[in-house]
Amino acid sequence: AAGCSCGGGAYAAAPTEKRVVFIILRGAMDGLTAVPPLGDPNYQVARGAMAMVGDTNQGGGGQCLPLNNLFALHPALPTLHGLYQKQQATIIHAVASPYRERSHFDAQDVLENGMAQAHAAQNGWLGRALSAMNSVKGMAVGQTIPLALRGGGDVSSWSPSYLPEAESDLLARLGDLYRDDTVLAPALHEALAADALADSAMDGGDGKPKRGKNFVALAKAAGAFLAAPDGPRLAVLEIGGWDTHAGQGTFKRPLAGNLTQLDNGLAALQQALGAVWANTAILCATEFGRTVAANGTGGTDHGTGGAAFVLGGAVKGGKVIADWPGLASNQLYQNRDLRPTTDLRAVMKGLLAGQFGLDSTLLATKVFPDSADVRVMGGIV
Repeated sequence: AAGCSCGGGAYAAAPTEKRVVFIILRGAMDGLTAVPPLGDPNYQVARGAMAMVGDTNQGGGGQCLPLNNLFALHPALPTLHGLYQKQQATIIHAVASPYRERSHFDAQDVLENGMAQAHAAQNGWLGRALSAMNSVKGMAVGQTIPLALRGGGDVSSWSPSYLPEAESDLLARLGDLYRDDTVLAPALHEALAADALADSAMDGGDGKPKRGKNFVALAKAAGAFLAAPDGPRLAVLEIGGWDTHAGQGTFKRPLAGNLTQLDNGLAALQQALGAVWANTAILCATEFGRTVAANGTGGTDHGTGGAAFVLGGAVKGGKVIADWPGLASNQLYQNRDLRPTTDLRAVMKGLLAGQFGLDSTLLATKVFPDSADVRVMGGIV
């Protein structure tokens, strides 16, 4: 009947108006293309044909969008740039999780578990945060509940169904059949309500939902769930396709196409959130960066330091946070990667502290148990 996997009945009244969204960029986004350090004197030499210079590189495609004297944004990110200009977006560069190897699977596990090592926990940092907050709901907008949201909190999931739409009379008969079932009746009711809310958010203007399974459609649905007065206050979305080993491109596809999809999804999410955008903070992060130099097939390989984005109406933005290590050969990590100077967990802590009031002791002992040496990044929201 629907793509909702829910635990319990309908949402109770939400105890907070603050919201946090975590968008996982699976596959390792190239931060040096998304946020090129054009002012670094070694940038063009280090990147070679991958350098985001001018508007003629690899067929052109537009000028980079300036942030400050050192950094710019890829031209495929106009929504993010507009939010930066409105002081509702912060760019964090030379950032990484504690992971220092090059496995996608292990790096994504660390990104989601919030620990210092892969497979160090069977739950995630947002799930542990939920378990520490009474009555705050979480939601995964996707087919499964990701590790980041697991941990004992009240979490549901929704995704567009891959099956043909059920007829309304069939759903009515199912409702009659399960009316007295204390487990199935509430679950069916919640699933149908979730589908109706998502369909309304994805209405194409002709009264018919334009569901699809792309990131923009999912972002619209996520915004509708989060905007509901009794809806979730934590949500996780994801977008794949960032593993650009060959033919990565600069101003044009394929990487530019993924950045466009992300940017369009952020615009859709903001629109769907409506008035509650003012209370929302969104983190976009990837498992690791990519190599500084291009490889022999016009792509980049698995790296270390990269870029992350924090945006939303609750964000104290208009700045780039970067203890920039430089791109000279003797400044690189293992002679090939952007050297990370900021622990991503500091950003995660700053979001949870600023939005939900979780104190530093709780964050260091329960949410990120092995992070006593990672200070909460203040001033994010």
